[in-house]
Amino acid sequence: MHLLTGATGYVGGRLLGRLEQDGLPVRCLCRNPEALGWRVAPGTELVRGDLLEPASLGTAFSGVDTAFYLVHSMHAGAEFEAQERQAAETFAQAARKAGVRRIVYLGGLAHGDALSPHLRSRAETGNILRASGIPVIEFQASIVIGSGSASFEMIRALVERLPVMIAPRWVNTAAQPIAIEDVIEYLAAAIRLPIDRNLTVEIGGSDVTSYLGIMREFARQRKLRRWILRVPFLSLSLSSRWLTLITPVYASIGRCLIESVRHPSVVRNPSARELFAVRPMGITRAIERALANEDRPAAETRWSDARAGRSASPDPGRDLLTNEQTIRLPLTPDRAFAPIRRIGGRTGWYFGNLLWRIRGLIDLMMGGVGMRRGRPDPETPLPGSTLDFWRVERYEPGRRLRLLAEMRVPGRAWLEFRAEPDGASTVLRQIAQFEPRGLSGLLYWYLLWPLHEVMFRGMLRRIGAAALKSR
Repeated sequence: MHLLTGATGYVGGRLLGRLEQDGLPVRCLCRNPEALGWRVAPGTELVRGDLLEPASLGTAFSGVDTAFYLVHSMHAGAEFEAQERQAAETFAQAARKAGVRRIVYLGGLAHGDALSPHLRSRAETGNILRASGIPVIEFQASIVIGSGSASFEMIRALVERLPVMIAPRWVNTAAQPIAIEDVIEYLAAAIRLPIDRNLTVEIGGSDVTSYLGIMREFARQRKLRRWILRVPFLSLSLSSRWLTLITPVYASIGRCLIESVRHPSVVRNPSARELFAVRPMGITRAIERALANEDRPAAETRWSDARAGRSASPDPGRDLLTNEQTIRLPLTPDRAFAPIRRIGGRTGWYFGNLLWRIRGLIDLMMGGVGMRRGRPDPETPLPGSTLDFWRVERYEPGRRLRLLAEMRVPGRAWLEFRAEPDGASTVLRQIAQFEPRGLSGLLYWYLLWPLHEVMFRGMLRRIGAAALKSR
């Protein structure tokens, strides 16, 4: 049995498909199994558990030969180092207790002193896993290039949206970018590698370049003329906020990327070539592959697939503030619900789209996720997937859609739609719920009540009009 953590994330989701394709028995440990239910093949086990809560793991590690550690807490903001340390320690202890034979871990590649907090935490995670006494294969990867990766989406947005770019010094830092396909090849091959000791393997593509080189190659393949002006004075904070405004990557992720890319990430140890048959592609081919795959359907993973919160959100408590709207339509539930399943993304929110975008911009400026993530599937809101600054929590076709807010709010918020048959008609019910956190949460709800009332009432009416128009 092979245990996979991080299966709801970008790399873990791709590796899951590869392991299933190879016919290997896979068990996924995740906080929210519902987010994977639509993605896994028959026979793949889904086990609910949280590495930040040791008591929740149960027998998840029982009978496991190889355990993949692909958990990353970069979304956790200022707490990410403590969370990464705690998760790694819990994983190592559980693996040792269950008699796991090997651990495969994907970290970051960097050389030099005074590593960024992100890279320092990645290195510490590797040390914690090795302290378990179980043989560990740690892959240290340079910049990962692939459709849906944070680095690639950042580069694509910058090059496609800005004819003239002001670039700080970090864009010239040497790197050896590697295609996501090659990363998956290395991870999958690690299962078969005979080992009885710890291995640290540096992996990168066949070309040494930089972020500037990647942007120029992207522009060449897109046939775009771009002028890049390099300046020495853009601070880390300014750079990350600039990325937040221009690209889909939000502030906490952008800051981690910039902090890390300031360190050279060029392969120095040739052990990858000696141990594995993988021959990584160069930057030209990697970008070609990413561009070819970027518009594929939702089965492909994205950087934003990982949940922004610490753990799967529990159900709302009892002390909820609610705004409920209803409308009756002379339609079947499936027809009445059709506009709801398409809500968000390019379709928009049917009413007050400018105000939704302003709310997203405010969230971005506060370090939140904003509206840039969109939705991966324009027709089906798959559980666990993103929907602008919401996360799809539950989806029952033609009946129910429940969204969990991931924007910055002083509390927890949900937005739910239901289609309830009533004779020859259908009652559409729209329920906004808010669980306030302290006085700030109460002020937030009641000060915005008049605006919410207008927005939610107008939205449901427009949804009803759209349903009637399409019958």
